[in-house]
Amino acid sequence: MMELKLTATKILTVLSCSILLLLQSCSEHTNTAVDNSSDKTMLSLDSSVVKSEGFVKNTMNAAPFLPQDQSLKRISCPVPEATSNTHQTSAQVDYSEYEWEDRVAHDWNFFKTTPLKGRVLLIDIKQQNEQIAYRYLANNETQNQLYEPWSSSKIFAFTGAIAQLRKQHLRSQTGNTVEVAPDFAQGLIGQHHVADMITSINSYEAFAKADGNSNDLATFFANLATRDYLTSLFYDEWLKLSTPNIYFRGSYGPTSFEPDEFVWRSPSSELFFPFSMDNVGANDPGYLSYRCESCGLTGNKPMTTLAQAEWLKRLAMHNKDPITAHPLLLTSDINTLFYGVGHSQQPAQFAGMTLGISSMLQQAIAKHLYTGKLEMTPALAKTTLDNATQGQWRVFQKIGWGPSETRSSAENVVLAYVCLPNYQGGKAFVVAAQAEVAGAKEENVAFAGLKMQALLDDTMHEYLSVY
Repeated sequence: MMELKLTATKILTVLSCSILLLLQSCSEHTNTAVDNSSDKTMLSLDSSVVKSEGFVKNTMNAAPFLPQDQSLKRISCPVPEATSNTHQTSAQVDYSEYEWEDRVAHDWNFFKTTPLKGRVLLIDIKQQNEQIAYRYLANNETQNQLYEPWSSSKIFAFTGAIAQLRKQHLRSQTGNTVEVAPDFAQGLIGQHHVADMITSINSYEAFAKADGNSNDLATFFANLATRDYLTSLFYDEWLKLSTPNIYFRGSYGPTSFEPDEFVWRSPSSELFFPFSMDNVGANDPGYLSYRCESCGLTGNKPMTTLAQAEWLKRLAMHNKDPITAHPLLLTSDINTLFYGVGHSQQPAQFAGMTLGISSMLQQAIAKHLYTGKLEMTPALAKTTLDNATQGQWRVFQKIGWGPSETRSSAENVVLAYVCLPNYQGGKAFVVAAQAEVAGAKEENVAFAGLKMQALLDDTMHEYLSVY
């Protein structure tokens, strides 16, 4: 099954009005038609849709606008103190033991949005006695419902690949008295900077020698990580989730990026490390086809809002909350993923997840900050965010979407970590959201995006009004 990158012009006729949609989909495939529609309500094709003919081009599929102040490449940001009965620290929860989901501070029915409008989970981040503390908020207990994450899961492939490189390296160094743990994410694979590759995955554009083929690059990282290892990270190897049937067993298309040589090098070339990739694609023992017998309608990479948000939360809090940090990742790896540190362009340039396409979430936040303004342009959203945070806001995001014939729907997924310093003492949160509409048509992906925009608008307003 392959992920389609849709660049052709689509014409959608709605009530005698033609809407021109430029779609560049982050979809993985269009799969076998099996109707599993539940809670799949198509957006009403009214005048508000007609007015949104530029939504895909200017918002959903647009390059993100960036903060005014880019002087600090900071991932964590100052947040206010929480009371002990609203948030809990990692030490209080004990994420090292299963069923931690029952021990975290949570309100699985906080958001009033019904499942008909989508699924959402948000992790609010505060301070408590000089430690990081969390509160989990969801709508209608949807946090453990399985869905296809589409391209939003690509940062998981990157996480596993860098950890796998370091694991292989440490194994090869067991005879040394002093083991070196190179900054793998800030080096090169063959002639390609790893930071350029992860930036290209997020931006869908060429970045230096990384050619913008997000699907091939992400498949390469999945091959390097191996599917068994990626799946194990949801359970014994890291997250210890209690929800079964979450796994990473697929690819993003039939082809993979192939480096000119399977050697990692430091930027100075003083260090190098040959690595192996024997289990590529379907040759990986952990690989499963999209419609495998055990896969179900959610395919070979089923995830949940809780699984996705928790993974990203632990990456974002790598330094601030080392109890839950991935044991094989370094701070430099996290900096590369979030900011593209180590890329081959101007060093100060923002890259990595800061260039994740779409401004849906940014505009949803800005609508609340601008006293509930219903209409929001990207330019006004940027100004609003800059004014509220002294230009220091950050949004690190990865989105995904596509039409699924298997589920007879078009779908949209947003995964992001947000930092709003200087706004009401500081806000930091992780959000994972999924929305879908009926009809496995490419043009319906735009309607799934509009539905996602409405979901994010409601979510950000409810959250920021309380926390």
